[in-house]
Amino acid sequence: MAKRNAFQCSACGAPHMKWTGCCNECGEWNTVHELVEASLGPSQVANGAGRGRPLELVGLAHVAEPPERRFLGIAELDRVLGGGIVSASAVLIGGDPGIGKSTLLLQAAANFAANGGSAVYISGEEATTQVQMRAERIGLSSSPVMLVSETGIRDIVATLEATRPDIAIVDSVQTMWVDSVDSAPGSVSQLRAVVYQFVRFAKRSGSAVFLIGHVTKDGQIAGPRVVEHLVDTVLYFEGERGHQYRMLRAVKNRFGPADEIGVFEMTGKGLQGVENPSAMFLSDRGRPSPGSAVFAGIEGTRPLLVEFQALVAQSAFASPRRNVVGWDGNRLAMVLAVLDARCGIGFGGQDLYLNIAGGIRITEPAADLAVAAAIISASAQRPLSSDTVVFGEISLTGALRPVAKPELRLKEAKKLGFSRALAPVAAKKVVLDGIEATWLSDLPEFVHSLYQADEN
Repeated sequence: MAKRNAFQCSACGAPHMKWTGCCNECGEWNTVHELVEASLGPSQVANGAGRGRPLELVGLAHVAEPPERRFLGIAELDRVLGGGIVSASAVLIGGDPGIGKSTLLLQAAANFAANGGSAVYISGEEATTQVQMRAERIGLSSSPVMLVSETGIRDIVATLEATRPDIAIVDSVQTMWVDSVDSAPGSVSQLRAVVYQFVRFAKRSGSAVFLIGHVTKDGQIAGPRVVEHLVDTVLYFEGERGHQYRMLRAVKNRFGPADEIGVFEMTGKGLQGVENPSAMFLSDRGRPSPGSAVFAGIEGTRPLLVEFQALVAQSAFASPRRNVVGWDGNRLAMVLAVLDARCGIGFGGQDLYLNIAGGIRITEPAADLAVAAAIISASAQRPLSSDTVVFGEISLTGALRPVAKPELRLKEAKKLGFSRALAPVAAKKVVLDGIEATWLSDLPEFVHSLYQADEN
């Protein structure tokens, strides 16, 4: 075997031809390490070494049985997974430390085992006594979940092969290590080898494997993107530790929708699913105040109403501040530019703060109009009507673009007591009793309708 030396960043997985102190891709320092890869020599290639065997090909009309699903007993988690867990699947779940990943999966394992399934919880971060103490704290100590504390993949896979559980939970993949890989646990090489071993076990045995992963300071699962490519489903646990609400979002799912969300509330008994998140996020709204607008959104397959809050204040600095919590700051800059260019409403010399109540994060472009409404209301110090919801996407020309599923948005608004809606004219075909809708074609017309509603 001929040897070839290469270097790789342990933070982002970027390859390098030689060692360097700072990674050119991610900018991290002291993360570039040497790798040694084996390659075939010329004589081995000439002799046909490494030659594969022909594979059986099938046509597009080949019909396969749909994957078997089993419910975990937590409705919000089953929803995000696409209707339960699929046998022989690998699920990667990431989130900030202390957000509730371990607690949620321990609850899922306990419910699953209580309904006749077999579950194994493998902890690489805590001793079994610590996991038992957490289970006792949330009332799960009598659940028939089997525990083990180990980090060596060889012993873990041997144990799983012997027991063949229906589901296996690994907490966390960054603590696991393969003895055949010459690098520290948590490095790029180790993560690839560890995830590959667990995925291989899942496909071979039919067990479903949940892998808990740490996240970087940017909120991404630590390690190269190839780790996410190896698994079937990738979930992110979102939320602020200061809030009791958490949101589980699917960003990849081979067996269901990739944009579904589940909403949980952290309680003394663990994480509890929230059946009506719209009512929850709007429960603390008081009397109408300037800078508040209710957005009727769609997250996955469910409608979701949230409150956007804006504050505009005179800046004491040469460069005004733009602070955003729960929304894309670049998209806010675009909305402000369109308001200035198309409507003559500028915010130069003013600080602007935007927040989504409840600690939730919204990524849908249809929130543009609600953001504009909150900002205009805050700037003019004129509150919007408390029975009004807003949705619509703003283009750079100032036009309001259509959004998906307007009827679902309006039905959710009506259910929660809203009677007025400001929406793009493209949704005019939707007729719903009990909702007085104002259909708008562009942003100047929207600004005019806000002030007109106030005067009436």
